[in-house]
Amino acid sequence: QVQLVESGGGLVQAGGSLRLSCAASGRTFSRNVMGWFRQAPGKEREFVAAITWNSDRLYLADFVEGRFTISRDNPKNTVHLQMNKLKPEDTAVYYCGADTSGVWSIGSDFGSWGQGTQVTVSS
Repeated sequence: QVQLVESGGGLVQAGGSLRLSCAASGRTFSRNVMGWFRQAPGKEREFVAAITWNSDRLYLADFVEGRFTISRDNPKNTVHLQMNKLKPEDTAVYYCGADTSGVWSIGSDFGSWGQGTQVTVSS
């Protein structure tokens, strides 16, 4: 059974940093796009970042503004989201996802999801 497990969320002050990690088990996603979405209370889930299987392309939402970066470690079947200069508006549940279609493009959903990790940024 495929499982994506996020870690690294927590409470941080504005301007601080967090590094989210997502570990996949049950199958390998080393040939698939992986990435992150987030959902704030009362808002729709929104795309944050994605990375191709060989890390040759990174996709980042405009609101990231150079503050976040995404990386992956295929042998370890993990993907990371480094978040710097966090703002209160970054407060959300962050979800790791993996493409299962093989034809992911920005604007598309992911086929597998983790349970999410809470990120809270205080002002």
